[in-house]
Amino acid sequence: MGRYLIERNFGAISDDDMLAAAVRSDQMATERFPEIVWEHSHIVVGDDGEVLTFCVYGAPNEEMIREHAEAFGSHTISRIYELLEDVTPAEIRRRAGNLQVS
Repeated sequence: MGRYLIERNFGAISDDDMLAAAVRSDQMATERFPEIVWEHSHIVVGDDGEVLTFCVYGAPNEEMIREHAEAFGSHTISRIYELLEDVTPAEIRRRAGNLQVS
């Protein structure tokens, strides 16, 4: 199964409407798209006041991500990226070992 980072735009949405959209997304994934796993999301407000999210999902393919997004509505997808791997500072330190950086 692939992992994807989805950049979404919810426009000028209220906190309550954002929560309702997240609940719909989760319900939709559970009921109609059980192959999809919502890992987590980062929510930001752009300079224009619009709410953007950066969500990490596991899914068999990008098309299923798009079908799920269309089913729950309330937003547009700006971009979808397939994730190659996750790294943390601790992981980089472990991998680097005795590597000399100049």
